[in-house]
Amino acid sequence: MSDVPIRVLVCDDQSVVRAGYATILSAQPDLEVVGEAGNGAVAVAEAQRLGPDVVVMDIQMPVVDGIEATRRLAGPGADGTTAPKVLIVTTFNLDEYVYQALRAGASGFLLKDAPPADLIGAIRTVAAGESLLSPAVTRRLIGRYAGRIRPSDPAAPKAGHPLSGLTPREREVLSLIASGMSNAEIARALFISAETVKTYVSRILAKLGLRDRVQAVVFAYQEGLVSAGD
Repeated sequence: MSDVPIRVLVCDDQSVVRAGYATILSAQPDLEVVGEAGNGAVAVAEAQRLGPDVVVMDIQMPVVDGIEATRRLAGPGADGTTAPKVLIVTTFNLDEYVYQALRAGASGFLLKDAPPADLIGAIRTVAAGESLLSPAVTRRLIGRYAGRIRPSDPAAPKAGHPLSGLTPREREVLSLIASGMSNAEIARALFISAETVKTYVSRILAKLGLRDRVQAVVFAYQEGLVSAGD
């Protein structure tokens, strides 16, 4: 565990929810709640001012909703070196919401009725640079919506980075990422170290011109490396 705490901004239009999150998260030695926001516009302004590592974002908020706030913070055109990771936490388990959130740049999606331990784990996961979607959600969601993303989209893989540019091992790692596996799970499956997996993931993202693991999942489904029925 790092000596530097993960800085978290909590965004929800209900003050009681924000207070609950702040209490739960502040009790963790590796987490620090640096601010709160009651709508998406304030969330964007506070994130830009405070520079959190992770933004816990509700979807349905006044003024600017969580999807648009996520897009402004982490979507196409955002500075990947300074943009926070966005964890969507909502009461709505709807495919369209999940899809829109991920396309907007979110790194993960969690329901509000998840246990506190899941929220804490989710923040640590996205802060570490991994996406947070269960394999079941990944298969259902990406299998249904990947076809909507066209090469001309800003968030789609850039031209000139075809799947054929990956080595066989990189293709294997990409297929496991697309199945929803974490780095640790991939390491166990391939009998290699977690550090080696991280190296493979970095190479895959660089070769394909992708921002993060979520885009890698979309790319894998779109290019036929895996399918919703695998």
